[in-house]
Amino acid sequence: MQTRFTAAQLEEPAMRASEGILRNCVHCGFCTSTCPTYLLEGDELDSPRGRIYLIKDMLENGRPATADVVRHIDRCLSCLGCMTTCPSGVHYQHLVDHARVHIEATYRRPWADRWVRRGLAAVLPYPARFRWLLALARAVRPLAPILPARIAAALRLVPTGRAVRPADSDRVSDPPASTRPRIAMLTGCVQSVLGGAANAAARRLLERMGCDVVDVDGCCGALTHHLGLAKETHRFADRFVAAVAATGAPLEAIVVTASGCGTHLKDYGFAFRDETDFASAAARVSELTRDITELIAARGLPAVVNPGRLRVAYHSACSLQHGQRVHAAPRELLAAAGFTVVEIPEGHVCCGSAGTYNMLQPELSRRLAERKLAQIAKLDVDVIAAGNLGCMTQLATGAARPIVHTVELLDWATGGPKPPGLR
Repeated sequence: MQTRFTAAQLEEPAMRASEGILRNCVHCGFCTSTCPTYLLEGDELDSPRGRIYLIKDMLENGRPATADVVRHIDRCLSCLGCMTTCPSGVHYQHLVDHARVHIEATYRRPWADRWVRRGLAAVLPYPARFRWLLALARAVRPLAPILPARIAAALRLVPTGRAVRPADSDRVSDPPASTRPRIAMLTGCVQSVLGGAANAAARRLLERMGCDVVDVDGCCGALTHHLGLAKETHRFADRFVAAVAATGAPLEAIVVTASGCGTHLKDYGFAFRDETDFASAAARVSELTRDITELIAARGLPAVVNPGRLRVAYHSACSLQHGQRVHAAPRELLAAAGFTVVEIPEGHVCCGSAGTYNMLQPELSRRLAERKLAQIAKLDVDVIAAGNLGCMTQLATGAARPIVHTVELLDWATGGPKPPGLR
């Protein structure tokens, strides 16, 4: 793609990076075949190619974002399926990230939109606030049919059970004194509240593998990053890098059980490449970050003592298959643990979760969830497994089978407790 950025514009690192991405695009349109919003809407501007044109025009001409541009960029899930499909290596992820920051800097959203987005950024990354919000949401959930669409959609996602705090026995308060391999585990923000079972399973499994595990608490910044809030994202990243450093050296890896967070952490090196006092530490976090299944596959699954006899529909989260390109490890580990892995038709298409997308774009998100659930309903399976809490929460709104984290099944097969809901 031909570009006409000025020399002055290209002095800005973000603009220079985006210009290089734009020049790689050859307009081929392969991306439209795997874009969820294009599959639903059939609108060129709701495809990666169409959004690339909008972003190019906005950035190249130094224009503030318009309502039309914002609408189409907001509809993007950042599922990154287009990057898997693109034959030219267009790094759409970094381009749309730049566009979102530009939108937040140049466009004043309607007051209701601002309130919702700022509210999400002020609550979700903070576990204590999120627990309070969950309690409130459960109390008002019966009123969902008469509430605004976005609020009603968010209430439908609220799990029926109580949020569980990690047990003291599941945590390590001080770095362990040991010569065994040391693994830092991101407990996360929303993950620490709703995904405690996955974190606990990961800890048990890693300790069974001979590793010492130390927790790194707090938000990695992924949620605010996808909202285009650059300052908030940098603040979370700064805290996370400091928390990793406080665990002491050396670390073999930083393990993540929420693949959306893992994708963001693996991109720290790029996102903060121009921060003089921060770049090397951020890049080190990216180098160390591993999805839990990556680390288990690399070190070897412990002895299987309770072979799985279940048929598992494996849902490959977009952040894992497209963002991190982790394909084989989860499937091979499940098979090695004795489970029969069943592929979901259209497995490359997003389920509609995408971080806060299911709250900000409830109609599109609902349609994608229904599409995914309809594909799963065709299968003869006992359980659905996924590696991302957002996907699990999204699919739980209509799945006829229990949904568990992949690591919970692996933990069970190698001596851990049976995940709730399994027969």
